[in-house]
Amino acid sequence: MRIPKRVAVIGAGSMGSQVMWRLAARGAEVIGYDRYAPGHDRGAAGGESRIFRAVHLSEPGYIPLLRLADGLWEQLQAETGRTLRRRSGSLVMGETASSAMRQLLSASSTHRLDHEVLDREELARRYPQHRLPDGHTAVLDRMGAIIRPEASVQAAAAHAEQLGARLHRYTPVREVLPAAGGGVHIVTDHGTDHVDTAVVTVGPWINTLLPDLPRSVDVRRVVCSWHLPTRHDWFAGGAPPFVRATPHDCFGLPSPDGISVKLGLSFARHLPVPEPERLDRTVRPEELDIFRELIGELMPDLNPDPIRLSVYMEGYTESGNPLVGHLPGEDDIVVMAGFSGSGFKLSPAMGEIAADLALDGSTDHPIDFLAPAGVGAA
Repeated sequence: MRIPKRVAVIGAGSMGSQVMWRLAARGAEVIGYDRYAPGHDRGAAGGESRIFRAVHLSEPGYIPLLRLADGLWEQLQAETGRTLRRRSGSLVMGETASSAMRQLLSASSTHRLDHEVLDREELARRYPQHRLPDGHTAVLDRMGAIIRPEASVQAAAAHAEQLGARLHRYTPVREVLPAAGGGVHIVTDHGTDHVDTAVVTVGPWINTLLPDLPRSVDVRRVVCSWHLPTRHDWFAGGAPPFVRATPHDCFGLPSPDGISVKLGLSFARHLPVPEPERLDRTVRPEELDIFRELIGELMPDLNPDPIRLSVYMEGYTESGNPLVGHLPGEDDIVVMAGFSGSGFKLSPAMGEIAADLALDGSTDHPIDFLAPAGVGAA
C-alpha cells in the first residue's frame, strides 16, 4: 500500500485553504498552519465579495486556468453544500484603442468566451448605473460571478479538515528549512515538524518567511469603500460587478445584502506596506478624494460619502504574474505568492496545481507563462 505523502500548507487563506482541500481530496496527509484562522480580515480575502471573470485584461494564458477554476468552484459548492459564488455576469470597461482592451477582445474571440460588446448607447440602456466616456467600450462577460471570499476560505479549509487534514490555527511558522536527506522542517513557537513537502501560501508575509526569494513581492495597502445608491432602482438589471481599465483603474461589486456598492482601486493607488503586522488601517479623508472623482464621473447615482471603509493587503510582482512553482534549488518547497490583486478567482485552480507540484513534482496545467521554474520572474 502506498504511504500518503505528508505535506505542510503554510497559510490557510485564499490559496492555502484551496491547496489543503485539493491535497486532502487526493489522499495526502495534510498539516496546515495559519497565523490567524481561515477567513480572517488581515490579508487579501476580505470585503465580502470578489469578482470571478473569464474575460481578462492581461495575459491570455490565464483563460485555461480560469476555466479550470470555474469547474472547481462548482465542485466546492456541491461538496460543501455552501453557496460561495453567484453567477451574475461581469462588465469590463476601458478605452477601445488601448492595448489591454484590444488584447481582451482578441483573446475573448480566440478562446470563444461567452461575451458581448456593448457600445455607449447599449450600456446606458441595459446598465444605466454606469457612464461610459467617449472612446470607451464595455464588454459583458456572461461567465462572470460574485464570490464570497471569507465564506469560501472557511468552506475550503473546513472541507479539507473533514477529509482528514489537520489545521493549526493561530500558529505562525517562523522558518521553513530544507532537511538533510530530503523533506522540510517546519518551525513554529511550539516546536519543529518534519514533512515530505511544504507549500508556502502566506500572502503578504512571503518576504518575511522566505527573504531569499529571487524576487521579492511588493506588498500594498488596499482600501475599499462601500456606497449607497441615491436612486432606488440602482440594482435593476442585476447590477453585475465591474472592472474599469486604465485610465480609471477601479472595480466595484454590489454588496451581498443588495444595499450598497463596494469600490476598490488598482495597484497604482495602493500605498506600500513595509511590515504586514503594522498595517495602517486608518483611512484618511484625503484618501477618499479619488473615490469621489470616480463616482462623479462614472457612477453619479452613488452617494460619494461611504458608509463603510476597510483596509486589506495584497502582494504584487513586477510582471503582474504570480510566483508559482518550486523554490529554486528546493524540490520539496512549493511557493505561491504575488497574485497582484487578481488571484482569488483562480484560487481553486491554484490549489489543484499546488497539489500536482507537491505530490508529483510537476503539473500538466499550463503555467509556464507565469515564471521559469515557477519562482523568480520579473
